[in-house]
Amino acid sequence: MWFFYALIPCLLIDGVTVLPAPQNLSVQSTNMKHLLTWSPVTVPGEIIYYFVEYQGEYESLYMSHIWIPSSWCSPTEGPECDITDDITATVPYKLRVRATLGSQTSAWSTLQHPFNRNSTTLTPPVMEVTKDGFHLVIKLEDLGPQFEFLVAYWRREPGAKEHVKVVRSRGIPVHLETMEPGAAYCVKVQTFVKAIRRHSPFSQAECVKVQENNQFTPEVNQLQEGRGGSLCHSRAVF
Repeated sequence: MWFFYALIPCLLIDGVTVLPAPQNLSVQSTNMKHLLTWSPVTVPGEIIYYFVEYQGEYESLYMSHIWIPSSWCSPTEGPECDITDDITATVPYKLRVRATLGSQTSAWSTLQHPFNRNSTTLTPPVMEVTKDGFHLVIKLEDLGPQFEFLVAYWRREPGAKEHVKVVRSRGIPVHLETMEPGAAYCVKVQTFVKAIRRHSPFSQAECVKVQENNQFTPEVNQLQEGRGGSLCHSRAVF
C-alpha cells in the first residue's frame, strides 16, 4: 500500500506550535479484515505517534461524548490501524485519529462516512483440488471463524447436475466425490459470512481427471462462472 508523504510544517497559532491533524482517512476492508489508513503527518527528524478511537452505534446515539480507544492503535507509529477486533457488530462505526509529538497533540480527524462491516469486499478462498485414490478432495484457505464455504462440484458431461456442499472445515482436506476413471470433475467455491448475510462471487472452476492408471490430471478449462445446470443440494456440513 502506497502513501503519499508530505512535509507538513507545524502551525503557529498565538505563538503556540500546533501539530497538524492526519488527513485522508479511509477504510480498506476485505474478507472481514478492516484497515483504517490516513496520510501521515511528517516532521523531519521526529517520530509521530497516532491515537485511534471509535464509536459504535450505541455510543453515537446515547453516549456521544464517549470514544473508545482502538485495541491495537493507541498509540501506533504507522499511518494505519487494523481495526478488525474493534468492529464487532454490523452497525455504523465512527472512527477518528489524531497525531502526537511530545507534548504536542493535533486535532482529531474523523472518517467522513461511518464504516459498516457489511461493506467488506468478499472474495473466494484459495482452493487446492487433489485426490485420495479415486476420491475428489479439496482444501480451502482458512479465512477465519466467521466464514463458511459453498462448494459446487459436478462431473463434466452434458446434462450433469451441480452438487453443493456447505463446508465449515478450514485448512483441512474435505472429500467431495468418488471419481470414475477417465471422467473429468469440476469444482468451484464461494464464501458466505452469516454475520453480514453476504456471499462472495464463485471462484473460477477447476477441473481434474483421474486416468485408468490412477494418475491425477489437472485440466485447463474455460468454464464461465455462470455455468448453467440444476442444483442438487447436498446439505452435508464439513
